[in-house]
Amino acid sequence: MATVFLLLVCVGTLLGSAGAQEAYDRLPSKFKLGVDMALEMRNSRAGVKRLLLYFKGLGQSDIQPGNDVTYIYHNFYMKATQCPKGTVDTSNCPFRENKPEIDCAICYKTIAGKIQASPKPYINCIRKPALTEAMKRKRVNYCNEMGYSSGAPGGLADIGDTYF
Repeated sequence: MATVFLLLVCVGTLLGSAGAQEAYDRLPSKFKLGVDMALEMRNSRAGVKRLLLYFKGLGQSDIQPGNDVTYIYHNFYMKATQCPKGTVDTSNCPFRENKPEIDCAICYKTIAGKIQASPKPYINCIRKPALTEAMKRKRVNYCNEMGYSSGAPGGLADIGDTYF
């Protein structure tokens, strides 16, 4: 019986880490650019000991005003894994169930599929329990202003009263 239980735990762990990689793999490349930028920023912090990976998308939008320009907004969770920071092959990095998700909102401008330095990309990642509705509104407002100040149509991150 203990062997069966251990087998189920191992299979569940493998499926959990494979599912996370699949979620990332299904993202369009224009959204992967921002996720990669946010993960690189968070994983490079001195206090981070376990590798953080993309966990799940919450909402995304893009505006394409023309001339190969796109304004992106993406709200997603990243989560700590059991792998140490610096792990290259992430295919066997199960998520830590005892850690909360990190809620990230990012917005940036791309031209021809490359993130632009201006306006400066916005990355805001906060552990889920600490995130307030006021913080969510501030994120959305910031990203909408980014689009307006650049001459793009408004509403980049606006979907009514829902804050992704």
